[in-house]
Order: sequence, then C-alpha cells, then structure tokens
Amino acid sequence: MSANAPETTQDRGDATCHLVGALTIARAGSTEREIAAMPDPLTLDLSEVSRMDTVGAWLVHRTVRDRGARVVGATSEAKALLEQVAEADNPVRVHAELPGGFTGMLRELGLWITEVGITLVGLLGFFGATLIGFGALFRRPRRFRLNAVVQRFDVVGVRALGIIGLMSFLIGIVVGQQGAVQLAQFGAQIYTINLIGRITVRELGVLMTAIMVAGRSGSAFAAQIGTMKLTEEVDAMRTIGVSPIEALVIPRMIASVIMMPLLAFWAILAALFGGGLFVWLDLGIPPLTYIGKLQDVIPMTDLWVGLIKAPVFGFIVALAGCFQGMLVQGDSEDVGRRTTTAVVQSIFLVIVLDAVFAVFFSSIGWV
Repeated sequence: MSANAPETTQDRGDATCHLVGALTIARAGSTEREIAAMPDPLTLDLSEVSRMDTVGAWLVHRTVRDRGARVVGATSEAKALLEQVAEADNPVRVHAELPGGFTGMLRELGLWITEVGITLVGLLGFFGATLIGFGALFRRPRRFRLNAVVQRFDVVGVRALGIIGLMSFLIGIVVGQQGAVQLAQFGAQIYTINLIGRITVRELGVLMTAIMVAGRSGSAFAAQIGTMKLTEEVDAMRTIGVSPIEALVIPRMIASVIMMPLLAFWAILAALFGGGLFVWLDLGIPPLTYIGKLQDVIPMTDLWVGLIKAPVFGFIVALAGCFQGMLVQGDSEDVGRRTTTAVVQSIFLVIVLDAVFAVFFSSIGWV
C-alpha cells in the first residue's frame, strides 16, 4: 500500500478509514472507491491528512451526508473547509412544469397583468419621488446642477438632430408618395399637400420624434443609471448625502422636456421639406404653391397640438428610462433587460398618451 493511499482497519464491527497524505482532486477517484468498499458504520480519520482541497472536502462531506459516517482527527483548517462545503450543499430548486392549454394561458395572462400592475405602481411611486426632488430644488436652488442639464441638452437634443431630421425627411417623402398614389385614382393629387401637412404637423412629427428619443435617449438613461447601480455609485451618492434623483434623474428629465418640442418642430420642418420636394419633382407642384397651400390647410391649432404633446412625451420617456435604470440589480445582464424594458415601456406609454390627447383635443374642438 502506498504512503498516500487510505488505510482501513476494523475494530468491534466499526470500520475506520485512515486517510493519509494529500486528499485532493488527484486522489479523489481512488479514495472514493476505497471508501465505497468499506462497510457501515464508518469512521473517517483525517489526522494524517496533510492537505485537503474542495474536492476532497466534498468527498468527506458526501460520505457523512449519505452514510452517516463520523469524522475524527480533522484540523481546524479542514473543519472550516468542511463547514463551507456543507453550507454550499443546498438542493437546487426545480420549477414545476407550467400547465398547458387554456389553464396555462390564463396563468400567463394573470402573471402579465400582475407584472403590469406592479410596474405602474412603481412608476407612480418614482414619479412622486421625482416631484419631491423638484420641490427640494425649488427650496434650495443652489443644489440645481446646471452643467448636468446642459450636457443632457447636447446628448438628447443636439446630437439627435441628424438622425431625426433624416428620418422625418424620408417620412415626408413616403407619406407624399403613398398619398399621391391613392388620390390619383380620383384625380385629386393636389390634396396630397393636405395629407402631408396635417398628418405631419399634428401627429407624425411629434410621435416619431418621441419614438426616436425613446430608442436613443431613453435607453441611454436606463443603461447609464443601471451601470451606476451595479458599480455602487448610486449608493455612494446616498452615503455622502447626494440625492440620486436630484443628481441623475432631474437633469435628464429637464433636458428631455425642453428639447422634445424643439426636436418635434425640427422634425415637422424636415418632413414638410421632404414632402414638398416630392410633390415638386413628381407632381410638378412648384414650391411657392406648396407653401401657400400649406398655409391654407394647416390650422394653427395643429401646430399647438403637436407642441403641447411634445414635452409630455419627453417627460414620459425620461421617467421610464430613469425608472428602469434605478431597478437594475444583480449583474450586467439585468442592464440589458432593463434597457429593453425602458424602450418598450416608454413607446407604449407615448402611444397610449397620444390616443388620450387625440380624444381630448377632439372633444374641445381642435380637429
């Protein structure tokens, strides 16, 4: 028998296994076979073990757990390692298979409704915390972070001009082309200008801008704040007495609320320019006629409708992005999940609010 092999003795019906040398992964296989061949009741003597790793400790722990073996002669280091292995030996929770069919569908629907309700309650609570933060800034104006707001102006507004302008320009061309094709069947292609003007100024300009800002800036808000949560920067702010709402959320909300009307107006101009270019090149309507017709068919209330909705949409996008960012916890994968949720949530809320605004403005006669 080698010096590192386990020695076995039997006294008054009790089998004792004397483990000698290093009880490591290199010897785990042979040691396990030797122990398995010994009868119960079993005693493991670790007094001559010079070194033991996690695999060896797991082998001893499993023997104690499954066969009720006794352990004697363990050093303080071996005892500590065995205790750590025992603490880590937790049963894996296996989720029961979800029911299928109609019952499973009802269960999924119930879970979805519950999650939506919890999210809405959390969003309302976050909205209340934001209002409290605004109130604290009104009481102490010196705590207002102007530099942070100006930086958000650049990120939310200035750097978005190019993509929003290009998107709106192409949308104006598409609306004009599709409208002209349909109106040509009735010989009413001149009314393409009416279609471009009213749908762009009243709806598409601000709505597409809000969707673009949600995908571009709302996701960035969630990812930035979420990353700061993972790196414990948000906790550090609270520790030194700085409110994360005042430092992180409010500057982003102010920038979104102020920049959204400007971006929406820019998008409206770009869409009208794209539509005008199309009717000039394809329908032969000169630019001066196009501009004059727009003045006749677009009431001033349409412009006010778009510009009134814009800051509300900007606030919703910033609120959803910052809210989801504050919910990040655990690991970096959660940042991606919360960022995706922020975009979906903000776009959904924007569309719902757009429908509410449509009903409201129709009820007061702004049609």
